[in-house]
Amino acid sequence: MQPAPQPSLPRVLGVWVAAAVVVGTVIGSGVFKKGRNVAENVPEVGLAMGVWVLGGVLALLGALALAEVAVLFPRAGGNYVFLREGYGRMAGFLWGWVEFWIIRSASIAALATMFTESVHDVLRLSLNPGTGAEVLAFWPRQLLTCLVIAALAAVNARGTRIGGGLQFFLTCLKVASLLFIIVLPFAVYAAVAAPTHPPRAENLSPAWPADLGAVNWGGFGAALIGVLWAYHGWMNVAPIAGEVRDPNRTIPRALLGGVLVLIGLYCGANLAYHLVLPREAIVARNAAGELSNTPVATEFCLALLGPVGGLVASAILMTSVFGSLNGNILVGPRLLYAMGEDRLAPAGLAAVHPRYRTPVAATAALAGWACLLVVGLGVLLQSDLGLFDTGKFGPDGRPVKKSPFDVVTDFAMFGAVTFETLAVASIFVFRWRIPATPENRPYRCWGYPAVPVAYVALMAAVLVTFFATPQQRGEAFIGLGFIGLGAVVYLAVYRGRQA
Repeated sequence: MQPAPQPSLPRVLGVWVAAAVVVGTVIGSGVFKKGRNVAENVPEVGLAMGVWVLGGVLALLGALALAEVAVLFPRAGGNYVFLREGYGRMAGFLWGWVEFWIIRSASIAALATMFTESVHDVLRLSLNPGTGAEVLAFWPRQLLTCLVIAALAAVNARGTRIGGGLQFFLTCLKVASLLFIIVLPFAVYAAVAAPTHPPRAENLSPAWPADLGAVNWGGFGAALIGVLWAYHGWMNVAPIAGEVRDPNRTIPRALLGGVLVLIGLYCGANLAYHLVLPREAIVARNAAGELSNTPVATEFCLALLGPVGGLVASAILMTSVFGSLNGNILVGPRLLYAMGEDRLAPAGLAAVHPRYRTPVAATAALAGWACLLVVGLGVLLQSDLGLFDTGKFGPDGRPVKKSPFDVVTDFAMFGAVTFETLAVASIFVFRWRIPATPENRPYRCWGYPAVPVAYVALMAAVLVTFFATPQQRGEAFIGLGFIGLGAVVYLAVYRGRQA
């Protein structure tokens, strides 16, 4: 008697949902928070906007190239498949090692924390509008963060179509919220009809440095790393390529269309911030000299709408982060599923629910580890070990601490930039191994080879910036060490295993 066939992942996602995965997983907290880091490092508004444009151009160049590779291998796993097929099983394993333990799980932990903090802000501003007193203590908020991760994991385990439908709905909401931010200064100006109200053109000065030679290019690079976090996730249609209908057409449309939408929304929102807030208000610091944890979007809404603006901004951020969180929990388990199939991770992770047709074990594993990261980061936050010190001191002589959110995102970005650049560069390997024809390349990268060469060169410069910038150097060396640990694990445990 033949054993029952293992259920597979069905192709149920169309172009609109695939594009929503690209846009919805990218727009999270970065566009609301990272403007402060950019303004701190790049004082000229025009140059600061250039950082956002450059980040978008990098994503677009990468999307043009990666779309060809994703169409060539439309399978679950995304970059894991591209690296495995292009460079060998060890390269695929190392991406999975870093992506699971740090990149995806840290992103989920950071986004879930941001969501919980936004929910708490809404409750605090609604229930205690006069005092702003806390509604939930620290550890109850951490518990709520873990419950949110678990709830979304359960929804996405229930069915890919359900998770994708939720993603499309949330993406529509967050796009609408960013459009609201973009037009709000002009709507307020039209309603008030007074030149003393925003937008204020003087906030855009200085637009450019008087001497390009005097530009702090290290600061520019640090700002670009923050912006890359805001754009991070544009590749997220690739891991679910095995569940996309008509991948030859859907993947390129979703990737390129999604990135173009992101560039327009990000540049529009940050221009709106600068039209309303002077640089001193964007680069806000507390008494200890630390950058404020209040998102720039909140300061923006407070300036335009008064006290109710804080509530509006918190609701916008809450919705946006929730959509990005759902997208990451939808996409992330496909990597573990693919690695389980190849026996480069426990085989049980490749289990597919017989009714829901989703990788339930992989979903549970990713959500569980993200929850442990939330708890672990909470313990570190409550300690006073100096782990987040920047080496600078505030006006009161106390050490200036780096935001734990920024620490997590910088750790995630080093591994992401390293392996995602290799994934895009795999286009050269596949062009050499599999000569392009209309049959095997229904989509071909525009501007090849110049486009992928430009992407790889620029991202290599970003990697150099990690080591050249004191704020990121520690994270870069720790990231290298963790990759090296992954190589040891592969050689000791998985080297001889075959799929």
